[in-house]
Amino acid sequence: MQFGILGSGSWGTALAKMLTENGIRLGWCVRNDEVRNYMERRHHNPNYLSSVNFDMNLIELTAEPLELFRHWDHIIVVVPSAYVMEQFRGIPENEIEGKRIISAVKGILPVRNLLLNDWLKSAYNFNLSDYFTIMGPCHAEEVASEKLSYLTFSGNDEDDTEKIALNFKSDYINIVVNHDIYGVQYAAILKNIYALGSGIAHGLEYGDNFLSVLIANCADEMAGFLRKVGIRNIEVGIHSETDPVHHRKSPNYAASVYLGDLLVTCYSPYSRNRTFGTMIGKGYSVRTAQLEMNMVAEGYGASQCIHDINKEIKADAPILETIYNILWNGLPAADGFRLIEENLV
Repeated sequence: MQFGILGSGSWGTALAKMLTENGIRLGWCVRNDEVRNYMERRHHNPNYLSSVNFDMNLIELTAEPLELFRHWDHIIVVVPSAYVMEQFRGIPENEIEGKRIISAVKGILPVRNLLLNDWLKSAYNFNLSDYFTIMGPCHAEEVASEKLSYLTFSGNDEDDTEKIALNFKSDYINIVVNHDIYGVQYAAILKNIYALGSGIAHGLEYGDNFLSVLIANCADEMAGFLRKVGIRNIEVGIHSETDPVHHRKSPNYAASVYLGDLLVTCYSPYSRNRTFGTMIGKGYSVRTAQLEMNMVAEGYGASQCIHDINKEIKADAPILETIYNILWNGLPAADGFRLIEENLV
């Protein structure tokens, strides 16, 4: 398999580390000329995970997304959701035809409120059978320090998905495979919003006791939202028949990619959404918090998208709605969390 990586942030850098350390040659689109030239000279990304050194004999750098689609057959999209459409601008349908796209995007495309696969279908008539996802729970910083992490790969065909996943497996990366493309993407979007809320609570100086209750309620609310969008494998403690080859349980809501990713994103100091939320809780404006961070907090934009989607599906989601009102409608964070307190069980 040949892989091209579209995106040079922390998660794109972590994925490049996994592949090249397994001896896999890849193309990597780094659009910033200074960063690309620096990497060619110094063999590491100057802005993200700079401790990771690359064998540049295994990496072909390019400034143009179109070059990835022309020369590599598996394209990993790992850019913030707000910039995905810009990255695809100028790429004709014939260059995407026959490619496999692997999404590491943990957000929803704004304006149209679409998951990446749905936008690709509408813009390129892209086939869902050629679409795969890479989700967590996995922070790039722990990959850089080679702490044991789990990645969940999803695709319609689990055999094909596992073949892709095995390219990333190592002593410190374990892989999990499922076919829940929609569920893992919505869960990744929702957990970022809840992590932002967890950060707001931290910034308001709520303690661990409150955070545990808040996150438990977020987990319940998230499960209800997933049911409303049609996800069915979310019953805790219930698994379908064990697969006869690997004898693994089928994934359910307690699996790492759902509940596990929610927990680590809400609690970890590496979580950019939690960090963003902490600033809001401490009194920073949204704009000031954005300027302070060197990375995009997907939960901010996602909160508006999910608010719009929920107008249609009507999930019972008071925590999501309150976070949205704090971020977009000027509701004071302390007042919002007093409202949340009244709804927790």
